[in-house]
Amino acid sequence: MNWPDTILQGVLLGGLYTLFAAGLSLVFGIMRLVNLAHGDLIVLAAYLILLLVTALDLNPIVAALVAMPIMFAVGWLLQTHILNRTLGPDILPPLLVTFGLSVVIENGLLEAYSADSRRISAGTIETASMHLGPVTVGVMPLLTLLSAIGVIVALNRLLYGTEMGRAFRATSDDAVTAGLMGIRPHRIFASATGIAMAVATIAALYLGTRANFDPTIGPARLIYAFEAVIMGGLGSLWGTVAGGIILGVAQTIGGAINPEWQILAGHLAFVVVLLVWPRGLFPRAVD
Repeated sequence: MNWPDTILQGVLLGGLYTLFAAGLSLVFGIMRLVNLAHGDLIVLAAYLILLLVTALDLNPIVAALVAMPIMFAVGWLLQTHILNRTLGPDILPPLLVTFGLSVVIENGLLEAYSADSRRISAGTIETASMHLGPVTVGVMPLLTLLSAIGVIVALNRLLYGTEMGRAFRATSDDAVTAGLMGIRPHRIFASATGIAMAVATIAALYLGTRANFDPTIGPARLIYAFEAVIMGGLGSLWGTVAGGIILGVAQTIGGAINPEWQILAGHLAFVVVLLVWPRGLFPRAVD
């Protein structure tokens, strides 16, 4: 086994898992909402990008830029008209509603596109690579990792350097008090979900250009996202990066030892991290 190359490929794969998990982490950190449809919404965004590429002959990156405001609107409307009505002390209603939404999205995509797998063509960049000493790095995986880091930096800047971010944090700490100060929590929640869906569109771009996808893969992407978020610490964006990288490295090491162990190795790493750090690597402070 070439350990440097295996670990590097795991770190690069962790960038993709970070993108899967970033929106989930943002939404949970602000409103404590567990969105079971998150993976299917990423797949929905991938099909939207595919539609724009095939119908308008757009470059995939341009198509993703066009799709981002559309997915933001989808997130805004979803939160405003459905999810806001389920929020409260009981966590069961959001779980049931988002589970139902997951089923609806998956079956709707199956009706529209069948179960055939699809892929978004990105041209020669898909196979382009560069040599860094003893290891070879694919350009697309490297772009994925850089995009993931860029997304996390942008989200942290939004949360801690803008007026909207202050409203996010105030609403997360105490929605009732924030409402008394003139903040409208339901609008804040809708904005957070819209931003999460815009991030999901970036994840969908790399999902669709790096591998085949079909309407049924959403739940598996959701599991990877959950594991990254929980390992990093619920609500911690940089913790999500750490969780995604741990998951990616574990999978590549497991796959290098035996291809059948790739997915299992990631799940075992998840269990080990929680046994040692039950609240994740970087848990948010509890008041």
